[in-house]
Amino acid sequence: MSAPGHERRFARGALSRVLVVDDEADIRELIDLTLSRMGLAADCAGSVGEAQALLKDNRYQLCLTDMRLPDGDGLQIVRQLSESGSDTPVAVITAYGSAENAVAALKAGAFDYLAKPVSLEQLRTLVKSALRLPGEAPAEDGPMLMGTSPAMAQVSVLIEKLARSQAPIYISGESGSGKELAARQVHERSARAAAPFVPVNCGAIPENLMESEFFGYRKGAFTGADSEREGFFHAAQGGTLFLDEVADLPLPMQVKLLRAIQEKKVRKVGSTVEEPVDVRIICATHKNLRDCVEQGLFRQDLYYRLNVIELRIPPLRERREDIPELVRAMLTRLCGTQVPELTPAAWQALDAYPFPGNVRELENVLERATALCSDTSIDVADLQLGDECAAEARAGRAGETLDDFLNRVERQAIQEALEKTAGNRTAAARVLGISFRSLRYRLDRLGMEV
Repeated sequence: MSAPGHERRFARGALSRVLVVDDEADIRELIDLTLSRMGLAADCAGSVGEAQALLKDNRYQLCLTDMRLPDGDGLQIVRQLSESGSDTPVAVITAYGSAENAVAALKAGAFDYLAKPVSLEQLRTLVKSALRLPGEAPAEDGPMLMGTSPAMAQVSVLIEKLARSQAPIYISGESGSGKELAARQVHERSARAAAPFVPVNCGAIPENLMESEFFGYRKGAFTGADSEREGFFHAAQGGTLFLDEVADLPLPMQVKLLRAIQEKKVRKVGSTVEEPVDVRIICATHKNLRDCVEQGLFRQDLYYRLNVIELRIPPLRERREDIPELVRAMLTRLCGTQVPELTPAAWQALDAYPFPGNVRELENVLERATALCSDTSIDVADLQLGDECAAEARAGRAGETLDDFLNRVERQAIQEALEKTAGNRTAAARVLGISFRSLRYRLDRLGMEV
């Protein structure tokens, strides 16, 4: 049907147009025919050079490219579109079972990937998802991540980028820092926003029920299976499956999850047939997943499959400038129009407190304070942050300023981490939950020599 090269051209604006790049004529013909039946126009190319020529003269709503091409690879096309500022989503076609290529493509900025032999059902699902990509983020009605600090501004920018991809995301951060809110925002800004967002706490499911909960089961599959039931993957069809505390998954379940993610198919317990699923995976844990891999508690192949892109949510102590905004928003949500004011001493106590439970703890503190305070103000005693913290916040240490107090606490935490790691800065940064660059900056700012 089509030979390599600039095989088909369509009038601009006539149809949504897709660029297909593959050196195998039968693959090009199969994809071309499938797209045509979906009412889409296709330009086909057999090499990187031919694809680049087409991209120079035309604008496409989607690009499908093979990984291996005669004069290069599909990643060149992914990078070219990314570096040019184009918003055209790119899906890469990889060899069957080539997990490394799929991960490399997603990290380079690909929207999604297809494994050979190409499944027409998966192809249609991918195309429909890609062409629904929104130009602007929808408005959210529910809770969302808040903060204008540099750390949170960086998180917001990354969320916007991740929303346009189908790549699996690993969200790291301490308990209570807002990992699920970040996952929801990625989902709500993505092409999958109209489909379900299904959160799953992996640590709360009994091990003997995990397979049936994730993949569903057929009637009669086991004692008590009186009817057929859908699993989490089915519930999230077309949307996002958020696996919280993924490090708590037992090793046997990790193997089954890896297969489901790679093959994009699941088999219900008691069934002999695999069913295709279209689900984006976002996972999170408060543990260090890399350490779990090194300790043999988490499979390395699953780690690399899930950790295509990491989104780190900073703890509250690293973005203290966001506390006033968070406090006002939380008090408005708790009290409505009759919002009590915090006394200067109460503000100082909040600034000094380390918040080991992060934003979740801040909300609990304020909820308790609103129940204990007078009608008009919240004082230090209402916060109940602990006698030592409250006393230091009220009086300081022999005239010590708030900055002096915070620097002293920070210096002590860094010194303890360095002692724990025998002076290894890289390991100390990992213990503190910050980057090596951030640790080096803090050491210089505090005048600490190691």
